[in-house]
Amino acid sequence: MHVIHFAAECYPVAKVGGLADVLGALPKYQHMAGVRASVVIPYYDKPFVQQHEWLSVHTGSIQQGSITYPYTVLKEQADTLGFEFYLIHIEKLLDRPEVYGYADESEQFLAYQHAALDWLCARQIRPDIVHCHDHHAGLIPFYIEYAAQFSFLKGVPTVGTVHNAQYQGWMHWHMAAWMPSFDTWRWGLLDWDGMINPLAALIKCCWAYTAVSEGYLAELYVQANGLESLFSAERAKSYGIVNGIDTLVWNTATDPMLTYHFQASSVTKGKLANKKELSAAYGLNSQLPLLVFIGRFALEKGADLLPQTIQRVLTQYAGQINFFVLGSGDPGIEKSLQMLSKDFSQHLGLFLGYNEKLAHQIYAAADYLLMPSRVEPCGLNQLYAMRYGTIPVVHATGGLKDTVKDVDEGGYGLLFQEASVDVLIEAIERIFVIHQKTAAFKTALRKKMMALDFSWEKSAEKYNAVYKKLID
Repeated sequence: MHVIHFAAECYPVAKVGGLADVLGALPKYQHMAGVRASVVIPYYDKPFVQQHEWLSVHTGSIQQGSITYPYTVLKEQADTLGFEFYLIHIEKLLDRPEVYGYADESEQFLAYQHAALDWLCARQIRPDIVHCHDHHAGLIPFYIEYAAQFSFLKGVPTVGTVHNAQYQGWMHWHMAAWMPSFDTWRWGLLDWDGMINPLAALIKCCWAYTAVSEGYLAELYVQANGLESLFSAERAKSYGIVNGIDTLVWNTATDPMLTYHFQASSVTKGKLANKKELSAAYGLNSQLPLLVFIGRFALEKGADLLPQTIQRVLTQYAGQINFFVLGSGDPGIEKSLQMLSKDFSQHLGLFLGYNEKLAHQIYAAADYLLMPSRVEPCGLNQLYAMRYGTIPVVHATGGLKDTVKDVDEGGYGLLFQEASVDVLIEAIERIFVIHQKTAAFKTALRKKMMALDFSWEKSAEKYNAVYKKLID
């Protein structure tokens, strides 16, 4: 079976969020299970691209409006990622350093999808499954069925995965001139509320769609940024499959980004050694419980709650807890945290931006991970944390409530029911209760988390089962 994945990101080539982690791991584990999995993303001028050897496997051109774009398909020669990996390069359009944020972003992703399908048809590459991730690849199922240019691919089963329904790729209808010619009688499949909506088109046209957790799938029926009725109408072809993590990368015993390695049998000693290292680098007291946040400073992540929560906790519980925040985003949140890091320099470590090595070190050092997300389709940070023996403190939403079970119910984490400062503080007060328990209790809790199986093997099997059902 040959599966081709289409997406905007893939770790470690280009990463903005969890989408990249999924595309960097799922195909690898599918390949290990005997499935030929390929990934195709736009070209980005990133270090990985600059440091690896590429083979030009196809050149062609596409017409978008009045503009003709020559394109090149590049393949990473050594299959370093564990699967076939391709880039779609278009000079001055798909050759930029960043994944998102450009004024002509719609044109970029339209060209990416158009060129990718043009290549497959020109080279007579007909996979068994086409798997499209989020709105950036959302038009592909429509094109395959209703654009004559791609008739070679007509009838190939398509799967759409919704990683985050808040972003839908909306475009005004004048952008239809930038699309390949299609059966205009089918225009309604592209439309939602008077605009071209690639995510809506994906759900309408794909043979099956998945959400990245069962909890998030249920939420899509009632909260999907305007697409609730569509997800409900198409629920017969829906599946909830929780994301996994790459246990070859996230392994405390072998992680090359850690100075001090450990296993479940040595978790207490190992985490303390890592905490001492991190604390020394940022002037924190390693004897205090360490609560961390890693992620984007965005409303959906609940990051706006951090400044007031940290200020109140460090004022009310002076000298009893340390915080560490790694992330970037909203300038107001960044400024507030910078001010707090000066006022509470002995109890708040701060790194603005993203650093993959530091993230691994933080997971290994932290006692607790805070995730106050208002929206969290699956969440990977809590899975990384548990893999590294760090107790997750999470808002019971989406994939977080699917993967974290509260310690008071025989589980291994702390859940709270509302994303608000007062409720966050109540959850943090539970940390003090946990931290005062015996060393044996805390060690047993960490060992329980580290033994949980959130590997991609299980999730890859579920995706493969969906594929086989569609093919049959």
